[in-house]
Amino acid sequence: MKFVGLLLAAGSASRFGSDKLQHALPHGVAIAVQAARHLKSEIPRIVAVVRPGAAGTARALEAEGCEVTVCENAADGMGASLACAMRAAGDADGYLVALADMPFVRRTSIAAVRDALAQGALVAAPYWRARRGHPVGFAGRLRGELEACSGDEGARRVLEAHAAALVKVPVGDPGVVRDIDRPGDLAPPLAV
Repeated sequence: MKFVGLLLAAGSASRFGSDKLQHALPHGVAIAVQAARHLKSEIPRIVAVVRPGAAGTARALEAEGCEVTVCENAADGMGASLACAMRAAGDADGYLVALADMPFVRRTSIAAVRDALAQGALVAAPYWRARRGHPVGFAGRLRGELEACSGDEGARRVLEAHAAALVKVPVGDPGVVRDIDRPGDLAPPLAV
């Protein structure tokens, strides 16, 4: 089956205080690059969407083998970025929507969502401790609905419209719910 990973990397990072996607993790790899590497390890084709003026992030993602597209209306929100990614991706059997500020998602979680789509799920998402995480998988037949996304809701309306069809994929991976919004989010999580 043909799957496409959609890496949304067009946010403003206003709460971080600098370009968080280029910020290096403790092992020296940029946040967006780490997210791309994990996604690419399970999905060969990745379409990454960046905002205008993000040449550094675009170059870094291209160096990782991602197809990069600039979303001219990225300032309109995540929905606009998602629609832009969908248009660039074209037809596929399924799409995995991942966020570039989530570098801690394990490869096994990405594979589990992909596999749920391959087994016929219309929508699939990883769940850690009853919390929905990323990446979220969508069957190819939802392409039109995803291309119609706008604003800052991302795919929320599509998820709500197909809530009854959502396959919840349980994972033991807190990375599926751990995004980086502020520098303090890079600190190791407390053991619970």
